[in-house]
Amino acid sequence: MRPTLKRFTGVFVVLVLMCTAGKAWAWFGMGKFTEVKPENGVLALPLKDISDGKAHYYTATSDKGISVKFFVVKSHDGVIRAAVDACDVCYRSGKGYVQEDGVMVCTNCGMRFATDRINEVKGGCNPAPLEREIAGDKLLISMAQINANAWLCEFKK
Repeated sequence: MRPTLKRFTGVFVVLVLMCTAGKAWAWFGMGKFTEVKPENGVLALPLKDISDGKAHYYTATSDKGISVKFFVVKSHDGVIRAAVDACDVCYRSGKGYVQEDGVMVCTNCGMRFATDRINEVKGGCNPAPLEREIAGDKLLISMAQINANAWLCEFKK
């Protein structure tokens, strides 16, 4: 092979590996969670940080020391929704969800869930909903919700 072709092939392979590694990194949820700490039993997320239509991933520690992973997303209908990064069916896999346009995709079974159905449909193979409320410029999630749903993340201690 000529030196320029070798160099091009080498650069191409490196670029493909970087792209694949980046997608795998996001697909398996490594490094995408921001830790949040409660104040007075409540997690407060600034609305300006979560109103872009993209899924934002967080983790909070339950009273039993379990790292509860969850996501918040503003759906196409303008509602900010929150759910544990697990469902009643696939939680043991620990793989959670990734966003593809207006749907959240389970990285274990491949099921697709429209973001505007999160918090509406509960149980089974749906992202486990977290009750939330908006107060001023914050989205509030109580630690009672985190503690009640910690069992979905217990295997990840």
